[in-house]
Amino acid sequence: MRKRPSLSLRRRLCNNGAAAALWASALLCCALLLFLTGYIFYQGLPGISWDFLTGAESILQGTAGILPAIVNTLYVLLLSLAIALPLGAGAAIYLTEYARNRRLVEAVEFAAEILSGIPSILYALVGMILFCTVLRLQKTLLAGSLTLAIMILPTILRTTQESLKAVPRSYREGALGLGAGQWRMIRTVVLPSAADGIASGCILAAGRVAGESAVLMYTAGLSTVMQDFSTVEGLMKASGSTLTVALYVYAKERADFAAAFAVAAVLLALAALLNLAAGMTAGKVKERKGTCRIWQKKQSSARRS
Repeated sequence: MRKRPSLSLRRRLCNNGAAAALWASALLCCALLLFLTGYIFYQGLPGISWDFLTGAESILQGTAGILPAIVNTLYVLLLSLAIALPLGAGAAIYLTEYARNRRLVEAVEFAAEILSGIPSILYALVGMILFCTVLRLQKTLLAGSLTLAIMILPTILRTTQESLKAVPRSYREGALGLGAGQWRMIRTVVLPSAADGIASGCILAAGRVAGESAVLMYTAGLSTVMQDFSTVEGLMKASGSTLTVALYVYAKERADFAAAFAVAAVLLALAALLNLAAGMTAGKVKERKGTCRIWQKKQSSARRS
């Protein structure tokens, strides 16, 4: 075995110093994360009860409840993702696999990078003017969902595009060489290989939607009453506050910090569930991809024999 050359004292000190700095950075980040999470749960869990989770706020009775805010949050989250995910993923697939005009691709990527860094208050103003005033949707959850879909669209587009670019070119060449068409190659080879990155983009987008307050305050309203989602008209005209807006109202307007910390704990639990769901979905896609590969190998070996 070849002996490793000895390093000088200066290089050893530099290596040890760099390793110590990296360890310290990692420990500091973990400590801050654990402290913030632990503090929020420590302050918020005592205020969480079944009545708090399943009830509505009543000023006359002096009770607090966040069930309308939870339902509104799920409505906004699902609708904005349902709009932005197909558009963002479809645009990323076209730019990566089909587009031949490099100037167009670079222009779209540049615009997406700029839009990803725009403050959310600007999206709130645009959504208020476009959806609430021009399109006459008023302050509704639908207007808020459309605004949020526009806001998260660049994030989904860029993360999906980078995930597709990370798939080795040999995968595409192998699928095309076996006689698969371009869309079949994308559907069966490229997309399953990029499932982790696409899931990460969905998590980022969902986290931004769940944690957004400025956009929804301007476009969705501040109502804490349970809305009627049983009809199409109710879905179109429903208006109310989400969990983040309710957190702002409890902390800023009413100085009820116990209820505010309880809402924050529910938000953290919701974010954890979103991460777990996205990870499980990506794992299922990869498992299915591996099963298909094994089945294809067995079929090819059976044909040869």
